[in-house]
Amino acid sequence: MPRFLSALLLLCLTLNAHAADSYITRLLNKPVPGGVAVIELGTGAQAPKASYQGKPVLVVKEQDTWRAIVGIPLTVKPGPQQVSSGGRDLNFTVGSKKYPEQRITLKNKRQVNPNPDDIKRIDNELAVQIKAYRTFSPTTPSNLLLDKPVNGPLSSKFGVRRFFNGEERNPHAGLDFAVPAGTPIKTPAAGKVILIGNYFFNGNTVFVDHGQGFISMFCHMSKIDTKVGQQLARGDVVGKVGSTGRATGPHMHWNVSLNDARVDPAIFIGAFQP
Repeated sequence: MPRFLSALLLLCLTLNAHAADSYITRLLNKPVPGGVAVIELGTGAQAPKASYQGKPVLVVKEQDTWRAIVGIPLTVKPGPQQVSSGGRDLNFTVGSKKYPEQRITLKNKRQVNPNPDDIKRIDNELAVQIKAYRTFSPTTPSNLLLDKPVNGPLSSKFGVRRFFNGEERNPHAGLDFAVPAGTPIKTPAAGKVILIGNYFFNGNTVFVDHGQGFISMFCHMSKIDTKVGQQLARGDVVGKVGSTGRATGPHMHWNVSLNDARVDPAIFIGAFQP
């Protein structure tokens, strides 16, 4: 075969392969601990249901194909995993990812080693927040590619192993943006406010349900400008940046949760780094 025909055939095959790719898959499929897996569920008029680790997952339709958007907990080990849908087990593989370390010094020792009264408060607050993360409404999210809640540089990435005063604590479950106190925080997609509170670690906090277990959480806020039950349009202000709770200074902390798994928000704003 002449060289130019071979090159033309290769180009056609490449273009066809890219055309066959799912747009959502290309952008969101990052199957690592703390990442997202996009699983094809098939076609049909009615949305199929799917679950992962016994919890319902977000299902969206892209052209004629239904896809599950699955949050992978940080605790999942690399290797084979399964999503259940319509009596089938759909296999996918979780890859490996190494997260960096961060060492933080806090003057308030109770924020590293809480006293018994603090622990009781923390346990009660944790139960309330976990319940919010497990909200699964039937609403389809207005958008899967999210806006940044604030415009500013990242000061701490998702998944960082954190050491407070030399003692290891839970990994960083969100993104931190270095922006001044008082900066307005905007919801990255439409949603409903499902929880507001002032918590020991998180300070002033707002949870927004974008639909089907797709949840945003904003914390350390100086002011909350919304209320529980309020319906928000994409870009509405939920509050202002602050340093309440366990924080060394003003910044915006943003969590994203899918099927009760905290995942890297950077995936949804095109800033994920393998």
